[in-house]
Amino acid sequence: MRRLAIAIAVFVLATVPFWVSGSFYVNVASQILIGAIFALSLNLLVGYAGLISLGHAALLGVAAYGVAIILNAGFGHVAAIIIALAATVAVTAIFAILALRTTGIGFIMITLALGQILWGLAYRWIDLTNGDNGLSASSRPAPLGISLASANAFYEATLVVFLLAVFAMAALIQSPFGASLRGTRDQPRRMTALGYDVWTIRFLTCLYSGFWSGVAGILFLYYNEFVSPHAMALSASAEVLLMVISGGSGTLLGPIAGAALVVIMKNVASAYIERWNFALGTIFVVIVLFMPEGIVPGTVRLARRLWALRKRTDIPVAESGQ
Repeated sequence: MRRLAIAIAVFVLATVPFWVSGSFYVNVASQILIGAIFALSLNLLVGYAGLISLGHAALLGVAAYGVAIILNAGFGHVAAIIIALAATVAVTAIFAILALRTTGIGFIMITLALGQILWGLAYRWIDLTNGDNGLSASSRPAPLGISLASANAFYEATLVVFLLAVFAMAALIQSPFGASLRGTRDQPRRMTALGYDVWTIRFLTCLYSGFWSGVAGILFLYYNEFVSPHAMALSASAEVLLMVISGGSGTLLGPIAGAALVVIMKNVASAYIERWNFALGTIFVVIVLFMPEGIVPGTVRLARRLWALRKRTDIPVAESGQ
C-alpha cells in the first residue's frame, strides 16, 4: 500500500502541468517544491537532531548569491552551481563549529546571530551583493539541452530535484547513521557512554542539511531570477521553521505539508483574503492546540481514532444480527 501511495503521489506531481490551468499555479507548485526541499533540510536538524536553527535562511542566501555572483562574473551554470554548493557547505561548517558548542537556547541564539551577520553582509557589502537592490541571474540552465525558461519545464526539473532530495533524506534517516542521529536527540549522554561521537554526528548532519539548503537556494535563485537580502532575513528563517513545525517535525511528509500550507496562503489565499497573515497565524494556533505534533502526525492520529470508533460501533451491530 505504501509503494502504491508513493507511485500515485509521484504520478500526480509529474502531471501537474497537464491538469493545472495557467502558468501561475504551476509556478505556485514550483514554489511549494522549493520550500519543501528547504523545509526538509531544516527538518534534519529540528526533527531528527533536536537542534532548532534560526539562521537557516542565511545558508539558502549564500547559495543563491553565490550562483548570481559567479554568473555575473561570466562563468557558466555548472561552475556556478558547484562553487555555490561548496561555499554553502563551507559556511555551514563554520556555523556548526560555532553553534554546536552548545544546544537548546544557546544553539538557537548562535544560529540567529550568525544568520543576522550574513544578512548584514548581504545588505551592506554593496560592491559584491549590490546591497538592497539585489542581484539578477542572467539566465536559467539548460540541462541536456532542455530549456527551463517555461514554467512547465522549470517545474519538471524542480520535481526531479525534489524527488532526489526526498530519497536522499529517507536513505539517511533509515540508515544506521540516522538511528544514531535520533539517539543523539533523545539520549546524548547514553550515546556518548556507548562510544558514539555525538558532536561529529551532529556536525555531519549540519553539513548534509546545509548542502540541501544550498540546493533549495539555487532553485530559489533560478525560479525568481533574482536574490536580495530579504531572502536571508530572520523572517525567512522563521517561516521555514514554521513549515517544519506545522507540518510535523521528525517526519518526511510533515515539512512538505507545511511548505504547501505556507506557500498556498502567501500566493493563493492572499489574493482573496486581505489579512492573510492573520489567517495563517490563526491556522498555526489551531494546529498547536489540536495537533501539537503537526498536521501529518495529527491527521494520522485522528484517522486511527475514527477507525477505532468505527470498529467499536460495528461490533454491536454484528452481534445483534447474529
